[in-house]
Amino acid sequence: MSESYPRISVVIPAYNCEQYIAEAIDSVLAQTETDYEIIVVDDGSQDQTRSVVATYHSQVRYVYQDNQGVSVARNHGLSLARGEFITFLDADDYFFPDTLRSQLAVFDADPELAIVHSGWRRVNQTGEMLIDVQPWEMVAELNLENWLRWKPLGTMGTLMFRRQALQTVGGFEPGLAHAEDVDLILRLVSSGYRSAWLKRSTVCYRQHDRNTMRDGISQAKSINYVLDKFFNLPDIPLEIKVIEDWVRYSTLVWSSWYLYHTGFNTEMVEYLQRSWSYSPFLPMETVINWVESFTQYSQNVDAIFDVDHLSTSPEWQGLLKWVISSVQYP
Repeated sequence: MSESYPRISVVIPAYNCEQYIAEAIDSVLAQTETDYEIIVVDDGSQDQTRSVVATYHSQVRYVYQDNQGVSVARNHGLSLARGEFITFLDADDYFFPDTLRSQLAVFDADPELAIVHSGWRRVNQTGEMLIDVQPWEMVAELNLENWLRWKPLGTMGTLMFRRQALQTVGGFEPGLAHAEDVDLILRLVSSGYRSAWLKRSTVCYRQHDRNTMRDGISQAKSINYVLDKFFNLPDIPLEIKVIEDWVRYSTLVWSSWYLYHTGFNTEMVEYLQRSWSYSPFLPMETVINWVESFTQYSQNVDAIFDVDHLSTSPEWQGLLKWVISSVQYP
């Protein structure tokens, strides 16, 4: 490991992750690429995170901040980083051994790249494999239109960035606790920075009850706030402007499914009603698309979707009455 100027800075934001952070750090120390530094930003943990990290001594640079959220923690790490390239590993995830070397090779093959993105392996709380996610099968090219349409992101650990590009766009938006990755990518790509696939899984994304993705209401608000901010930018290319309705519709439907998936049925209805005005389908086709989308999104995370349970719920019954009313009295 170079002491003076590492090629890669691995930033690990941590909040109450004493149970997992050693595995995250160990996965970096086990890399076949050795020219890196590790920066742990403790975002006000109240458990033994500090004590766990202290056992690594000089192998890890540890900094503590009062709790301000993951975006501020990542920006803090970015401000301390010395590497030409930056990757952000969540404290409950972990890398495959050749992750850094594989990502670096993509950059070395194309010096104009600012972002390298890859797949991920979903694992359960104990690290047992659930599925390898290969988003390039649906999204062949990582251009602005596809980032907007599909948002093929799972966990920050799949991404490696050129540090200069992150600094130019100002890093993460501090107030965002969710969808901060989508916001950052859209700002980078709309600024002209290029991204490319590394077509393999590079990180294990651990699913457990404390994942931030469990917060359905905040997640839904954040992703739609990011789209509002993006589409209010001046000088959006025409080919992007013309897909705005579809992007907003599909994102609102995904938000509705996630709200349902996390137990917020009332809010699910609100977001489906918001999607109505952007729908490219006829009224009954829209309702069918909602159900088909819920089915597909559930399959994507290996969740069981009970159509009968949804269709007989009072919230869904009320939604159908609203749809009928909207069709009869536009």
